[in-house]
Amino acid sequence: MTAVLQRSLSQRSPLALRGEGPMLVLADGRRIVDASGGAAVACIGHGDARVIQAMTHQAARLAYAHTGFFTSEPAEALAEKLVGHRPGGLSRALFVSSGSEAMEAALKLARQYFVERGEPGRVHAIARRQSYHGATLAALGVGGHRARRALYEALLPVHVSHVSPCFAFHHRRADEDDAAYVARLALELDAEFQRVGPHRVMAFCAETVVGATTGCVAAVPGYFAAMRAVCERYGALLILDEVMCGLGRTGVPHAWEADGVAPDIQTIGKGLGGGYQPIGAVLVGERVVHALWRGSAAFSHGQTYQAHPVACAAALAVQTIVEAEGLIARSRDLGERLQTNLRAALSEHPHVADVRGRGLFVGVEFLADRAARCPFAASDGVAERVKNAALDAGVGVYPGSGTIDGVVGDHVLIAPPFNVPESLVDEIADKFAKAVASAFERVSA
Repeated sequence: MTAVLQRSLSQRSPLALRGEGPMLVLADGRRIVDASGGAAVACIGHGDARVIQAMTHQAARLAYAHTGFFTSEPAEALAEKLVGHRPGGLSRALFVSSGSEAMEAALKLARQYFVERGEPGRVHAIARRQSYHGATLAALGVGGHRARRALYEALLPVHVSHVSPCFAFHHRRADEDDAAYVARLALELDAEFQRVGPHRVMAFCAETVVGATTGCVAAVPGYFAAMRAVCERYGALLILDEVMCGLGRTGVPHAWEADGVAPDIQTIGKGLGGGYQPIGAVLVGERVVHALWRGSAAFSHGQTYQAHPVACAAALAVQTIVEAEGLIARSRDLGERLQTNLRAALSEHPHVADVRGRGLFVGVEFLADRAARCPFAASDGVAERVKNAALDAGVGVYPGSGTIDGVVGDHVLIAPPFNVPESLVDEIADKFAKAVASAFERVSA
């Protein structure tokens, strides 16, 4: 019996005792390769003494100071590292305690931006189906993850609507090339602005590379430039959610760099602190900051643990290690190796439909009939079966269901630490392929 309200009340989770680099050690003696970094979190692995030392030093020096009164050295240094060089025009950083909190703050910031500019009628956000932006109510409302929204629909914000995702594998028509597909999606977004009322829309929100909902789906070339053009046509902001895919996970510091389109507001989270402390952030473009400066000269938002000194010290140490050891380039190179190995090992499997992703952010999708693009029934629980088979093989992966439309479709994410040894990348692919074979033997049975 446990006194913890765990995610499942019917199943007892294994007890993790400690982390050692890319490995997790369980109470029953098993050693598990953390091949998904939890949920694409553990970007430098577990138990790094340098991060622990930075946290310990900061806790002894200053564990907490309320941001209504003070700033702190680690918060200032972390902000300078992230936006001191003005990437894509982003110039300020707000530190919170999770990705969900970051999205809440980003939406509030977009709303205040327009109020400060004398456009209080802009209250509406447009986002995409098959997306996920967090578990808190506004973030969940912007997200298009049907299963996670379902129980709370009555509580979710009403000034939100959704357009199609950029998911070419399932939704690009046979007669379309990338340019035609992008043009169709741009027309759909434009039509949604018109339906809502162009001067009521404050922002278009999207994950730069979609993570948990569809399994590492990147946009086709030209997509974000086209979406940005629609936003600019009507004066709306572009918010890019990189909580899961950002800060090097896709092989570049910011996932949007591969698409050549910078956002007005960006959220980051999981890889920021690498799991050593809860932390997320909002990176804010200069024009948004300028509007606030010319108006109230304040952001009307605050939380108790905002810019927590120990969390900022941990994130600063993680990002310093990532930079010093060239781990973003390593993520890109090892991601190519991982995808190559997975494709080689799984190409003949009748139910492996796609291996995709960028950097060490890799998704594997499963279908009942890959030629016909026909999914398994949701009741088959394929992604969960693959996850369990992989865990039995000593590899931790992150499952997702409802891949195609929020109800049917299965995938898993593989997102190991950036500094995972090359030999372990090969082992992950080998063990995962064997786990897939085992899982589908059970499905057939």
